[in-house]
Amino acid sequence: MKDMSKPVILTGLRANNDLTLGNYFGGLLPIVDMAKNKSDEYQINLFVPDLHSFTTPIDHSDLQKQIWNNLRLFVAAGLPLDNDGVHLYRQSYVSAHSELTWVLDCFTGTGEMSRMTEFKDKTAKIGDDRVSVGLFNYPILMASDILLYNATYVPVGDDQSQHLEFTRDIAERMNNKFGELFTVPKAVKEQHAFFGKDQGLRIKDLADPTKKMSKSDESGKGVIFLSEDPEFAAGKIMRAATDDLASINYDSQNQPGISNLIEILALTTGKTKEEIISEWQGKSSYGDFKQAVADAVRAFLTDFQAKLAQVSDEAISTKLETSEAAANDIADATLLRAQKAVGLR
Repeated sequence: MKDMSKPVILTGLRANNDLTLGNYFGGLLPIVDMAKNKSDEYQINLFVPDLHSFTTPIDHSDLQKQIWNNLRLFVAAGLPLDNDGVHLYRQSYVSAHSELTWVLDCFTGTGEMSRMTEFKDKTAKIGDDRVSVGLFNYPILMASDILLYNATYVPVGDDQSQHLEFTRDIAERMNNKFGELFTVPKAVKEQHAFFGKDQGLRIKDLADPTKKMSKSDESGKGVIFLSEDPEFAAGKIMRAATDDLASINYDSQNQPGISNLIEILALTTGKTKEEIISEWQGKSSYGDFKQAVADAVRAFLTDFQAKLAQVSDEAISTKLETSEAAANDIADATLLRAQKAVGLR
């Protein structure tokens, strides 16, 4: 039973594509650590946003596989399935997400949505004729995800900050019109102060270290996936872009490739960045350094994939069943409150 006195932390990780090292250290691991360390004080809602997965075109025959792969990744990373303070659920198994979205749609202007940076960027990339209404509407669904559970804290990256601010705007708009319907989540600045900035968020592409490592990268040359053959991944490290300065320094402006490898070595070995810098600072052999990083990545992936192979789907199913029942109870109560306010009930 949910302790209603506990503030809610809500987060999700989209089910599309395999996750990368950057996703693991910048997204997955901080979520798992939060679930382990904050569940006594906060209710942790961790959901798979499967409805978000086809705002852009996908292979729908792979969606279930991707959803379950994500669930297994969370468990392999250490998510505690036996913790009642953690809810693990699939977005589409709670129908209130879709129902509240429609209500909020009718109090949102098209101008607001058309100004969303992510929508404009993706429209420019894939073309107007291929942009779905779902992509246009996505921030309203995200608002529903948050508001249904009275969530106070939602960890957001820079690309989601605008969506969180919209969530605050629509919640305040509805509250002003109909009374206290929704809990307004904290502002972006307060979210960042609460969660901090995890160093894993800085992992960059191996081929182009001026951009982040992205699971949607089409070439895959600069990306290391969690399911990747460890030996093949080690080879990518050996081919990673560096520079011709022949001196190992942590300098993200002038030596982004070397700096990125320092980050990766620290994260995959569990050492601090300062320890890695102290060990390698000023050395001239990029080959030896890359080999050390390659060995660390190989060992990390080998260990993680072994843990992944031991994950119990039965244990995940049991957790989903109890969490989705609890999530439906909470979300339905919020939805009913909103339905009554607008005259539907």
